[in-house]
Parts: sequence; C-alpha cells; structure tokens
Amino acid sequence: MAMRFGEVADIYEDARPGYDAPALARAIAGYHGAPPGRVLEVGAGTGKGTEVLARLGGELTCVEPDERMASVLRSRFPAVEVVVAPFEEARVEPADVLGCALAWHWLDPRRRCRLAAEALRPGGTLAVFGHRYAYADPAHAAAIDAAFLAVEGRASAVRPETEAFDDIRASGCFADVRLERSSRHLPMEPGQYLRLLRTFGPFRAKSPADQEQTVEALAAALDRIGGEIVLDLRGTLTLARKA
Repeated sequence: MAMRFGEVADIYEDARPGYDAPALARAIAGYHGAPPGRVLEVGAGTGKGTEVLARLGGELTCVEPDERMASVLRSRFPAVEVVVAPFEEARVEPADVLGCALAWHWLDPRRRCRLAAEALRPGGTLAVFGHRYAYADPAHAAAIDAAFLAVEGRASAVRPETEAFDDIRASGCFADVRLERSSRHLPMEPGQYLRLLRTFGPFRAKSPADQEQTVEALAAALDRIGGEIVLDLRGTLTLARKA
C-alpha cells in the first residue's frame, strides 16, 4: 500500500503540508543533547520530514522504499544519501538520531521498534512525528464527514493520536518516552484540498472510478460550505531514548 504514493509523487510534494521545521528540530535537538554525528530518516517520502531532520546537522541518510518518491527527494536534497529499500531490508550505519515522519504506521508493527533500536547507537534518540488532519470549524468537519459517509457508508477513518507513543512505550526497547503535541491552522482553497485528498492512503487504495466519485462528493461539500476551509493540523512528536 505504501508504494501507491509514488503514483502521485509530484502531487504529494506539492499538496502535503510541511512541518514547523525550526520548532520540531529544536525539540528533537533539545531532547537528544549533543549534536548528532549521524541522522537516519525512515520512510522519507519526498522530504517533508527531511526538512526537519536536516536542521539537526550531521550526516543524513534517508530510507525510502519507492523510487518515484526517492527521485523527488533527491532533487530537493541532493547532498543527502538516499537508500531505496524498505526499512526492514535496508542496510544502514547506526545513527545517533532516527526520525520518522508520518510513516511509522507503514512499518512492520511486529518489528519496527526493535529495528529502530538496532539502527541507533547507544543512547540514541528516536523521533516519530506527524500531524492529523482535522478542521478548525466543526461545521466543516461535519460536512466533510457527511460526504465521506454518503459515498463510502462511513466517516473517514482516523488513527489514534497516541498510536506511535503507545507502541514505542510498550515495546521495552526505549526509555524516557515522551509525547509533545502542537496545533496550527492552515487555510486551504477547494482545489488545494482536493489535490491533498489524492495523496491520502485510503483514497489511493480505491479504484479510479471510486476515486472520482469521492472527489465529486467532496467538491460538492466544499461548495456548500463556501469554498475555503481551514485545516487544524494536530501535530504529535514522540521522543524516546534507546534503552
């Protein structure tokens, strides 16, 4: 499923919101302590999380399983080493910091914590971050959920905010596990939102006909609520130290 994002790599890079890179980098650096010599990113995609991790300094290696996503990543960060492979199969040098942005749920749940710990040097830091797409206006959220319900028979699925934190804390591979939250609003025109929709995993899993039916339903919902919506990007950052 994760490989389907490469079908829309350019749209992904253009439509997906980035992170508050300075703030996240400060939080990771403050937790880790000394400047890292090596940084490893898992599931790097087109480089949204790379923007954060590159600010830490040190030698940066990015692991990304899809060559189409990796191609965009290389064009944006030509100085970064890019390894095209699933994290579970990648051969990389141990790092001081391992970062993962909105990709933790795509890794093998039985092995991801152990493999992350093995990829870190003693005392190394794991930083898993991302954001959940919510809406600043509850009426907009209700209209969009109603559109999904009409097309799919259910509202759009949302993973728990603490999914990565709970997983990492329960693994026994890490100590001093912390969770930080943030929120920021992002205005978005209907065309921008519909492009963003095309990058979501559940949407990519649909047939082309079902994709267009969903787009039409969401476009109609956006028109009814007046066009522009404001996303509430609810961010989480899980920090942990190799036990």
